[in-house]
Amino acid sequence: MKNRNRLAFLISVIVLVGFPILFLFVSLYTGEWGYLMWSLPPSFLAGFTGLIFTLQTIKKEKSLSK
Repeated sequence: MKNRNRLAFLISVIVLVGFPILFLFVSLYTGEWGYLMWSLPPSFLAGFTGLIFTLQTIKKEKSLSK
């Protein structure tokens, strides 16, 4: 289970940080800042939700293993 939690944590961080950076580069290349602005809310919601659930699961597993 620990590997799946690490994978979920990694994916959440990539969605939270990586997607906006990707769309920042797309916006810089095209000059259309709408790409960045429209990618921020979904990236934040998906990444933050996944991060919260993953951290709760990791915390729960640590408390059960003690």
